[in-house]
Amino acid sequence: LKSLEIEEKINKIRWLRRKNPAHFLLSTNDKTIKLWKVSERDKRAEGYNLKDEAGEMKDKGVLTGLRVPVLKPMELMVEASPRRIYANAHTYHINSISVNSDAETYLSADDLRINLWHLDITDQSFNIVDIKPANMEELTEVITASEFHPTDCNHFVYSSSKGLIRLCDMRMAALCDRHAKLFEEPEDPANRSFFSEIISSISDVKFSRSGRYMLSRDYLSVKVWDLHMETKPIETYPVHEYLRSKLCSLYENDC
Repeated sequence: LKSLEIEEKINKIRWLRRKNPAHFLLSTNDKTIKLWKVSERDKRAEGYNLKDEAGEMKDKGVLTGLRVPVLKPMELMVEASPRRIYANAHTYHINSISVNSDAETYLSADDLRINLWHLDITDQSFNIVDIKPANMEELTEVITASEFHPTDCNHFVYSSSKGLIRLCDMRMAALCDRHAKLFEEPEDPANRSFFSEIISSISDVKFSRSGRYMLSRDYLSVKVWDLHMETKPIETYPVHEYLRSKLCSLYENDC
């Protein structure tokens, strides 16, 4: 956990479900989440009664008749405007946001806490996971990613630097400090090394569209999990196996 100034960067973007021709998306940097509206226009109204073409109000004395404004084609214009700003809820850097399937709420996760927000309320969120120990010297893991289930609005998962994925059910308690399921692959003692803990840290987790499976990404591989089987992944894809022999030099230059 480092204390750093907030960089000008976007950590995550999540699209909301379409309700009208405009697009809505959530974006977050290390500390602040914003809701954006992205819309496009390719027509403009002309022939107003009370305004001239420049948009200035006309002198009512020169009006002689009533006319109907018409829509004329124009060059496509894309507008992005911030609609809501959700700030001051995270002590540590936000690493993930996820929109719920109810299309009303979303979660935001940092190293030690996960907050639940309502899209319409910017000044209040509910803390649903808190793994911060009373004594920070006893800290053994941090949250690395979190995501809502694609169909069950009460389920979400979060992954940790220990290589664990926890499935939580918000119906069990207001604070989800006890998980409903724990997904962990037991380590083979023969493969244990100094780097085992570092390379097992999960950097991202995603649900399949059906919600039956999860994909997790650690340093060297991608794993596919069945939500009905917690003991081990059903598939493992080595992605960077050639790096296994170079872990020492990667560790020394912080890669």
